[in-house]
Amino acid sequence: MPKKTLRSDNPRLLAAVTLAKVKNGAYSNLQLNQIIKQNPLKDQDKGLLTSLVYGTIQYRLLLEYWLAPFVKGKKMEPWLKELLLTALYQWQKLDRIPKHALFNETIEVAKTLGNVGAAKFVTAILHNMDRHGLPDPEKIQDDLKRLSITYSVPVWLVEELQDQVGTEKTASILQSLNHAPEQSVRVNTVRATKALVRKQLEDEGYTVRDGQLATDALIVSGGHVASSKAYQEGLLTVQDESAMLPVEAMHIDQGVRSVLDAAAAPGGKTTQIAQDLPEGAFVTALDIHRHKVQLIAQNAARLGLADRVRAMEMDAREIPEKLAEEFDRILVDAPCSGLGLLRRKPEVRYDKTMDDVRHLSKLQLAILEAAATKLKKDGYLVYSTCTILNQENDEVVAAFLAKHPDFIQVKTETSRSIKSSRETLALKLYPDDFQTDGFYIATFQRKD
Repeated sequence: MPKKTLRSDNPRLLAAVTLAKVKNGAYSNLQLNQIIKQNPLKDQDKGLLTSLVYGTIQYRLLLEYWLAPFVKGKKMEPWLKELLLTALYQWQKLDRIPKHALFNETIEVAKTLGNVGAAKFVTAILHNMDRHGLPDPEKIQDDLKRLSITYSVPVWLVEELQDQVGTEKTASILQSLNHAPEQSVRVNTVRATKALVRKQLEDEGYTVRDGQLATDALIVSGGHVASSKAYQEGLLTVQDESAMLPVEAMHIDQGVRSVLDAAAAPGGKTTQIAQDLPEGAFVTALDIHRHKVQLIAQNAARLGLADRVRAMEMDAREIPEKLAEEFDRILVDAPCSGLGLLRRKPEVRYDKTMDDVRHLSKLQLAILEAAATKLKKDGYLVYSTCTILNQENDEVVAAFLAKHPDFIQVKTETSRSIKSSRETLALKLYPDDFQTDGFYIATFQRKD
């Protein structure tokens, strides 16, 4: 990485540096936040930097396909390749930036991060692409490869989705994955009403509308809502609408005294459970990592729910040995491949493999079986994932039911009866259904 990048107010330069670090293993959101904090950027430039980083990751396979014939396998420093990919992204996907301006800016960044030779190389590549035009992915003969390149999703995932949901649904899902995610929040009903939070956000300059899936959800635009006064006062927390539905499916009523959240970090669903609990009830929230347990506690404290949350460091597979009590409700929001989150976490699509999916399905079943030992008779257990593949969803549920005849699966019901006319007991939300994260929710009742 060039030494000249310690501080800059140039979002294009910082995007190339950030993306090079992400390709080297850094998480995009953490790296981006760090870069924004360390450099003197105006709000408009923060927005451009964010767009360049996430957009380039999102469309990487397509951008690399466009670039390939012009570099012909030439070895480049990581920042230089990322710079060219960001230029392609701006040129083809952002219509507000004139071509000559972004070309000139890209060449200047090459000169700053590299030298005159790097600038000449970038100039030649950009002008060649402009002169000869970019290769058309629609001309790719192989159907799987064409979809993979067009939507920047690996071939294995395209193939698996087609096998599971068919060609038409797969194309719809893939197309939706590159839409910008909306910013949704959950109102903390212990501290405020939905109307009060909406008014306060609007008074702060945000545009707010009601969520379509979850009862306590608001959709917010016009700024970073985690910087709002309402957020700082603990009136809301940032959470995707589909992620609010597993807790709604638990149907926490006045008879519930104790709830277990078996894989709880960072605490979004834990605090949702806590705000729904009747007076004197509590939720036990587990995570295997100490720093994540602290994060759960911090989130509960910010929302004024610390007295309802007991956060504990524990491997959920050890629940039968380490927890003595039984619970009225249990949530297993299992560790998963995250393939329902590709709109929000675009690099996941390149990081995961089918081997990961198979490994995770075994872990999910182990956690589900361990947690189920602590459910009271007639109690409800909700199993959820933020992925869209059957291996981590329906197949885990089938394996659990085959080994546990004392449990029955019941139809998952949410407050607004989402997809109530479906034939399946589990609720499956694909990213194209409502333009939210993909989620799977299954509900069990213990009948022994």
